[in-house]
Amino acid sequence: MTTTSRPAPSAPEPAGAGHALLVLAHPRADSLTARLAHHARTRLTDAGFTVDLLDLHAEGFDPRMPLEDEPDWADPDKTYSAETRAHMRRVEAADTIVVVFPLWWFGPPAILKGWIDRVWNHGFAYGSPVPRLRTERMLWLTLVSYPQEQFAGLGWHETVTRTLRTGISGFCGIGNASVHYVYDSLRIGEKALASADEALDAFLPQGVPGGT
Repeated sequence: MTTTSRPAPSAPEPAGAGHALLVLAHPRADSLTARLAHHARTRLTDAGFTVDLLDLHAEGFDPRMPLEDEPDWADPDKTYSAETRAHMRRVEAADTIVVVFPLWWFGPPAILKGWIDRVWNHGFAYGSPVPRLRTERMLWLTLVSYPQEQFAGLGWHETVTRTLRTGISGFCGIGNASVHYVYDSLRIGEKALASADEALDAFLPQGVPGGT
């Protein structure tokens, strides 16, 4: 079955409290992950942000690394593919990034990992003498099937948090990054919204509608 990619929309100009890129990585539009992403969009909008919702599956993003997007360590000014450059512009426009995804095999789904590989690339997100990311804050909001005690007891809380917050956000210069887990996601039901709100309450700036 062939999926036809749709052109990525242009990123709007930042306004109000800021401009947020909200990334959703789940194949089903009726999934709990999608519900949490749309709930996060409402919270961000209520807090005064403009929001660019990037639904990786709905937009047909290809996570495979083509030759033209392979980083060239000797050339931080390499010109990447048109699709990747369009996504770079959306990342570059955001001062706030929220990523909502399920944890599969103790890591991001392939489509999200491929997005990071292709878009958060050398010369753009890292490896350039002049940083291009405007992002000041980032929230990784991930759904985990394990109960909290079991997930932490197996050591995955520390491992996954370090990968996301330090290995990706911190490596790309985003010092204010947090990771929040919605635990027991296969059974939690409506309580997932309360868990997401806990993270968003701490993440949204104080003194604005929808913030703490």
